[in-house]
Amino acid sequence: MPLTPINELVQNAREHRYALGYFESWNLESLQGVLDAAEATRSPIIIGFNGEFLSQRDRKLSERLECYAGLGKAAATSASVPCGLIFNECPDDAWVRNAVLAGFNLVMPADPLATDQEYSRRVAALTEFAHRYGVAVEAEIGRLPSGLTGTPDHSSLTDPELAERFVRETGVDLLAVSVGNVHVLTKGEKDLDLDRLSRIRSKVSKPLVLHGGSGISATSLREAIDLGVTKVNYGTYLKQRYLSAVRVSVAAELDNPHELFGMGGDRDVMVAGRLAVYNAVLERIGLLGCCGKVK
Repeated sequence: MPLTPINELVQNAREHRYALGYFESWNLESLQGVLDAAEATRSPIIIGFNGEFLSQRDRKLSERLECYAGLGKAAATSASVPCGLIFNECPDDAWVRNAVLAGFNLVMPADPLATDQEYSRRVAALTEFAHRYGVAVEAEIGRLPSGLTGTPDHSSLTDPELAERFVRETGVDLLAVSVGNVHVLTKGEKDLDLDRLSRIRSKVSKPLVLHGGSGISATSLREAIDLGVTKVNYGTYLKQRYLSAVRVSVAAELDNPHELFGMGGDRDVMVAGRLAVYNAVLERIGLLGCCGKVK
């Protein structure tokens, strides 16, 4: 089916009190693994790619944004469950605009180095641009800490009053918040500041989003959904599982390289990666309450 409008996906989630999962992809195998799991559980899903990574100027090779947009749109068309397509967490406004034009139906401008005033101004302009093309916008107030050691800490918890003003001034469709969730937490889990989340909910009527889903405890996550969180992002643990599976596959000594890449058998690296993502999504998607919502 074609891409489902984000506002429709969100409205259904809010009415039926579940959260949409955004399980981030980075190649064809990971994208297919996410779709496989969404279809197996009959879950509406957000698919997409990381805008911060793709737009980095110091990449070894430049990326073709249109290829990623085309891949995502084709994936949604092939799927038997409703899909949204996000260009996630991009600090480059030109890339965000190009993502809108390329066919993503949800974009997220995110720049942790910008001041609150500058960020608000830029997001308002991008939102006005995106809405002209029927594209929804997610933005973030507060900054998540990083789970990686040695990373500078520019984190800040979301201020409810600031969040209310930001949503009013920018017109964004979804708001990501910092309430104890952590980016790239590779080990362990954290509980959320549910009191702060509740205070944000009392000030902001827009759907709330939690990034850093890989490191959120199951108990906290269920309570957060009860408090109105409508979208949860996952990325880190998917890549961890993918990497482990691929390492095992490439360790095999085979004369025929096609057995490792493209033949689709038990030793195929691409199959191993796809299955790893599929199983990883199945581990978490049940916590969101979205399974079985697609008949």
